[in-house]
Amino acid sequence: MNKLIKIFTLCFLGLLAYACSPDEYKMGNVDVASTDLVEGIAFKIEHDAANPNIVYLTSLMDSRYTPLWDHPQGRSQANKVTLKIPFAGTYTVKFGVQTRGGAIYGDPATFTVNSMYAPFISDPMWTMISGGAGKEKTWYLDLDKDGLSRKFLGPMYFFRSWYTWDGLHTAGGDNYLDAATWDWTKAILPTVDREGDKASGAPKPGVQAWYWTADWKGNQWMTAAADFGTMTFNLKDGAGVDVDQAAYGLGLHNGSYLLDTENKMIKFTDARPLHDSNRDGDNVDWANVRILYLSDNFMQLGVVPNADDAAMVVYNYISKDYRDNWVPGEVVEPEPPYDGEANTDLTTSTSTKKKWTMSLNTPYNWTGLGGNFLNSWTKPADYTATGWAPYDASLISNISMTLDKTGATTGSYTFTDGAGKPISGTYSVDDKNNITFDKAISFAVSGWVSLATTASNQLRIIKAEQDAFGTITALWLGQRSADKDEYMVYCFEPGGAAAADPAAAWKNALAGKTFKPDVNWFVDWMNFPPDFTGGWTSASTFGNDYTSNTWVWDANVRAVAESATLKFRLEGSNLKVDLAQTKNGSAYTATGDVTIDPTNKILNISIPLVDYAGTAASWLNTTDPKALTGNANDWYFVSHGGSSLATIDTNGLWLGVISNSTAAGDAKDEVLGFHYVVVP
Repeated sequence: MNKLIKIFTLCFLGLLAYACSPDEYKMGNVDVASTDLVEGIAFKIEHDAANPNIVYLTSLMDSRYTPLWDHPQGRSQANKVTLKIPFAGTYTVKFGVQTRGGAIYGDPATFTVNSMYAPFISDPMWTMISGGAGKEKTWYLDLDKDGLSRKFLGPMYFFRSWYTWDGLHTAGGDNYLDAATWDWTKAILPTVDREGDKASGAPKPGVQAWYWTADWKGNQWMTAAADFGTMTFNLKDGAGVDVDQAAYGLGLHNGSYLLDTENKMIKFTDARPLHDSNRDGDNVDWANVRILYLSDNFMQLGVVPNADDAAMVVYNYISKDYRDNWVPGEVVEPEPPYDGEANTDLTTSTSTKKKWTMSLNTPYNWTGLGGNFLNSWTKPADYTATGWAPYDASLISNISMTLDKTGATTGSYTFTDGAGKPISGTYSVDDKNNITFDKAISFAVSGWVSLATTASNQLRIIKAEQDAFGTITALWLGQRSADKDEYMVYCFEPGGAAAADPAAAWKNALAGKTFKPDVNWFVDWMNFPPDFTGGWTSASTFGNDYTSNTWVWDANVRAVAESATLKFRLEGSNLKVDLAQTKNGSAYTATGDVTIDPTNKILNISIPLVDYAGTAASWLNTTDPKALTGNANDWYFVSHGGSSLATIDTNGLWLGVISNSTAAGDAKDEVLGFHYVVVP
């Protein structure tokens, strides 16, 4: 099944059910006619008194009507729009309103700008896109007739329609939208707020913020390989653009463009941006194009859909200079996150033999080469909801893998397939955590999905899941795709009965202990759950150093930290926590309930934790308002610095909150961790 079906069906199932509500727009009465929407009555166009290159568009309609502007620098629904027009010329404005009967527009109106205003083209974006005043610059789609992409994974990516430049990218840097810097699964939140997904609005917490940095090699359905042509922007007697769609024999189109540096938009006139032919008939706005990234050599333009439930196609361009001077380099394949000792983890260090059963919750998935999941599945219903991902519990429940270690890197195996049939032989592991079997393994998991080894009879350990004690609870084994940059992965869990009360181990590890903030390793910042990798502070970062990190640490912050304790205790079977601290110079205490989610390693604590009010660290979280779960009382038990429930007495306890989330409108995804140590 091709990637189009696999990914887009998943992403759009929920969207197809979306319907606009009556409150979605300020809809006016249907009795407005296009002849009513004339300049001077329905709207006005005014030049700034001090600078006539600044033009104001103002709606004169009643506030119950939502204005709809199509102007030289794009589109808007604001009551008042400010245009900054750098070049002399006559420009067109269309004004409309949204009514219960739909959008109604009046006849176009024009205004004239008499002279050029150079400061409006002084922004570095003008130079990046065109080469500067009096110059020109040529761009290519990043795919040629030989199927080669020089910088990106392909000529286009696919994003939800509200993605913009703001809060995501910075001109001149390397944060272009690519798999190297973006993991779209990390932007998935468990709840959906459709209101925040409109093309004209920003994402809200809870929105499924998917994007897909599709690789062309594995998804050649997107477009045939071709030398598509060129797109040349210039600043010669105005802003011109020449688009040569050479691949389709459409000829050269000479047009103009206006660059809106504030809103990161390009308005094309008499030309379309260089693109593939497959999307010529798409219902998109080819004139008003969104800039998602721009630097000296790389540009990404989003062609905005006219429907809220459609994907925005993001075209990836490289400059002529970069293309002409590009030299192939050695491609280093990303390493999956598993870094354990393969043969020991597969069979345990205390026994030579271990049985693994296929997970009934998450039997299979796909990951990128770096181990990032391509589907956010956590339960059987997630598979069946897609309409394309099969789930057959009758097969999955029979599948197991038993390994018996015979040497440091060798052993014997027995697979049991979905029909209960054994497949036996020998295996070995290498330093890349590949498991090489003595024969090809292949059997059905569910429907058209099979567990299969590569042409080299290999599966690779992609990642391990651990509980709070550091014990492996699942291993993901992956088959490296022969034609795509991905693995198909299979989840195996240790055989044997699960604990009757998984939370009991947590309660035993916490109850009766008192913790205090670690004044030496006070806080750290890490990657999103579940990996919590990264971090830049250490046990020597804070302490008596009151000069290096004054934005979060000084003597006053330390005084509050030294006053604070968290005491965990049991009342019957219920876990409680008692907080004591100095707050704004006075003693403060509070008691809260603690509910534990062992699977996701989350402590739900009903009270805010240590408050550094009145100090340089007053901005530090006391709750988790950006929690991926949607519950601000949820704190992640973070495995960091060797910390686990098994090492809590020596390595302490890390509690983390979501401090930054791209899905909530922030520039990055990040966890803020607070380190607590046991009071002797």
